[in-house]
Amino acid sequence: MRKEQHSKGWNEIKTNDSWAIFKIMGEFVNGFEKMSVIGPCVSIFGSARVREGHPYYDLAVKISKRISEAGYGVITGGGPGIMEAGNKGANLAGGTSVGLNIDLPFEQHDNPYIDEDKSLDFDYFFVRKVMFVKYSQGFVVMPGGFGTLDEFFEALTLIQTHKIHTFPIILVGTKFWKGLIEWIKNTLVEAGNISEKDLDLIKLVDTEDEVVEIIDAFYKGRTLSPNF
Repeated sequence: MRKEQHSKGWNEIKTNDSWAIFKIMGEFVNGFEKMSVIGPCVSIFGSARVREGHPYYDLAVKISKRISEAGYGVITGGGPGIMEAGNKGANLAGGTSVGLNIDLPFEQHDNPYIDEDKSLDFDYFFVRKVMFVKYSQGFVVMPGGFGTLDEFFEALTLIQTHKIHTFPIILVGTKFWKGLIEWIKNTLVEAGNISEKDLDLIKLVDTEDEVVEIIDAFYKGRTLSPNF
């Protein structure tokens, strides 16, 4: 939550909340209008803290380039690190490069590889997350932190509960993700908190070719469309 200069009274809180509704609506309307005309896209998530030359950054560039060459646009969070790499790969391939930017006190700034007419700014994480899910035909999840995990588990939850249609969720980096996958298997499944078949929603790979093969195989013979 943002730091305030003074403690707010209950009436002030209620008034501010009422006005916030209009800003939230505005972000949804702007997002829906701009994203609905972009076409089939794949979202790429990952750490904002890696830089060019890091193996994960370079791999993200290769993945997004291959995704673009396969005919999909690329959506990222619009910032540095893996997000920048995702937009860079799409840009190098001449593909659609979308950035859904969020106003943060650190880490976040627009990267230079987003298409000029496809850069959207958000104040609210939950509005931005709706755009990722609604207009993505797949999630490619590179190594990252809390934000990356948030997007990953959000998509899993919505698919598991049938709130959205199934789409590919691909974790990239066996070494990085294997501990989490083992914990899910050995703890969540064993405790009966999820079904073993829920693990089928997750694919674990290490190369750009595997990513595109999974996405292409999933959509072979299907009609692409926005979610929910």
